[in-house]
Amino acid sequence: MKKFKKIIEYYKPYKKEFITSLIFSVLTASIDTFIPFICRFITDKVIKFETNEAIKIIYYLILIILFFIILRYFFYKYCYHKGHLYAAKIEVDIKNDIFRHLQTQDFAFFDNDKVGKLMTSITNDAFNISVVLKHTPEVLLDAIIKIIFIFWFLFFNNWKFALILFVMFIFVIIFMWYFLPKIQKLNSDSREIFSDLASDLEENLSGIRTVQSFNNENIAINKFNQNNIKYLKTKNKMYLTESIFYSGIFAFIYLWAPIITAIGSIFILKNSLNMSQVITFLIYVGILEGPLWGIVRLNDFLKDGLVGFNRIIKILGTKPKIKNSENNIKLENIRGKIEFKNIFFGYNKNKIIFENLNLKINPGEYIALVGASGSGKSTICNLIPRFYDILNGEILIDNINIKNIEIKNLRENIGFVHQDTFLFSGTIKENISFGKINSCEEEVIEAAKKAYAHEFIMNLPDKYETHIGNKGLTLSGGQRQRIAIARVFLKNPKILIFDEATSSLDNESEKFIQKSMEKLSENRTMIVIAHRLSTIRNAKRILVLSNGKIVEEGTHEELLAKNGIYYEFYNFL
Repeated sequence: MKKFKKIIEYYKPYKKEFITSLIFSVLTASIDTFIPFICRFITDKVIKFETNEAIKIIYYLILIILFFIILRYFFYKYCYHKGHLYAAKIEVDIKNDIFRHLQTQDFAFFDNDKVGKLMTSITNDAFNISVVLKHTPEVLLDAIIKIIFIFWFLFFNNWKFALILFVMFIFVIIFMWYFLPKIQKLNSDSREIFSDLASDLEENLSGIRTVQSFNNENIAINKFNQNNIKYLKTKNKMYLTESIFYSGIFAFIYLWAPIITAIGSIFILKNSLNMSQVITFLIYVGILEGPLWGIVRLNDFLKDGLVGFNRIIKILGTKPKIKNSENNIKLENIRGKIEFKNIFFGYNKNKIIFENLNLKINPGEYIALVGASGSGKSTICNLIPRFYDILNGEILIDNINIKNIEIKNLRENIGFVHQDTFLFSGTIKENISFGKINSCEEEVIEAAKKAYAHEFIMNLPDKYETHIGNKGLTLSGGQRQRIAIARVFLKNPKILIFDEATSSLDNESEKFIQKSMEKLSENRTMIVIAHRLSTIRNAKRILVLSNGKIVEEGTHEELLAKNGIYYEFYNFL
C-alpha cells in the first residue's frame, strides 16, 4: 500500500487539473450515453406526432444534440491537453526525484546496479508511469459510467434481452481477467531482459576501444545476440498470448451485432420489442465497445507501467547508507590532519580488507601509498570522503569523526583526482568550472595556468570554449588530467588525493602533472597513490601496503635502505 501511496502523491501538485479532467471525463461519458437516448426518443416517440410538430421537435432536439457535441468538444479538448500536460509534469517530477535520489547514493549502490538499468528507469519507466497515472482514472471512470448507464437502460427497456447481453459481457470480462495478468507477466519478463540488453549495450559502447583493441568484437556480438535471442523468445510467448487474447476480444465484439439483430428480430416477432428499441440496443452496444477497448488499451499501458513502477519504487525505496548524522557540524579553517583509528572495513562483510588499521597524517604532510593491486591503497582514499562507510573504528579529520561532519562540507574540503579522469561533454571552461560553480573566467584561467593547462588550451581552435566531446576523448590523457587538476586548483581544498593520476601518462605529460601536483601540494595535506615510484620521491612519508596492512613506512631513501618490499618494487619497476 505504501508503494501506491508514494506514486499517488505525484498527483498532489496537479490536483486541480486532475480533478477537472475527471469531472470532464464523467461529463463526456454522460454525453456519449445521453445522445443515443435522444435518438431513440425521436425514432420511438417523436415520429408518432403530427408531422409539423414532429419536425419542429426534431429541429430542437438536433440543436440540443449539437449543443452537447460542442460541450463534449471542449471537455475532451481540456482532458487531452491539460491531462497530458499534467502527466508530462508528473513524468518530469518522477525523473527529478530519481535523479536527485541517485545523487545521494553511496558508491556501493552503483557498484551493484548497472548504469543502463538506472538510465532506463529515468527515461522509459518515468514516462510509462506518467501514462498510467493519466489514463487509468479516466478510462476506468469512463468505463464504469457507460457500463452502468447502458445496462440500466437495457434492463429498464427489456430485462430478458438485457440479461442475455449482460451474460455475454460478463463472459468477455472473465476472458479478459484470465489473459491480462498472463500478458503483464510476460511483458514484465521481456522488459527486464530489455533492461539487461540496454545495460550490455551501454557497457559495450563505453568500452568499445577495449573490445576492438583485443579483437573481441565477435565475443561481444555473440553475447549481445544471445541476449537478443532470449528477448525474442519471451516476446514470442507474449505475442502468442496477445494474439489469442485480441482475436478473442474481436470475435466477441463482432458477434454482438448479429446476435442482437437475431435475438432482437425474435423479440420483435413476439411483440416484446419494437425496431427503434433494437436499433437503440445496437447503438448502445456499439458504445459499450469503447470501454472494453479502453480497458484493453489501458492494459497495454499497465504492461510497461507496472514494470517501471516496481523498478522506480525499488530505487526510491533504497535509502542511502551514507547520510548526515543528527547534530552534524561543518568544518571551518580546516588544517588537514587525518587519522585512522582501529579501522575494520570490507566492500562486503565476507571479504574484509582492513583489520585494525591505524594511520596518522599530519596537517600539510605529503604522503604516498605504494603496494600491489588490491592491497588497499584506493580504499584508504575512498574512505576519507565517506564514499564508503567503515564497519568499525574511527576516521578523524582535525580530531573530529567524519561521521559527525556534514557530508557536503566534508567533500568540499577534499580534492580528488582519479586515474580515469572523467570529463563531461561540454567546453573546457565548463569542465574546469565544475570545481567551483559560478567561478569567473579569470579564476578558471588562473587555475588552468597553475595546472600547466593554459598553454595547450590556448592552442585549441576555440580555446576555453572548445567542446571536448563525450568524456573528453578529443583530448590526450595528459591534457584531460591537467584539466582535472585545474578543477581541483579552482576548488582549492585543504586535503588532496591523487589516485594513480600519472600511471597511464607519457613522460612529457607526467612532468607537467608532477609540476602541477607539487604546486598544488603547498600548504595542503596530500595523499598520492602511484605505481611510478619516480613521482613520489619527494613525499615526506611513503607507506607500503600489503593485504590491507601497512608493512613499511619511511622516506624514499629510508625504504630503499631497508631492502624490503619497497626496494623490490623500485628495482622491478
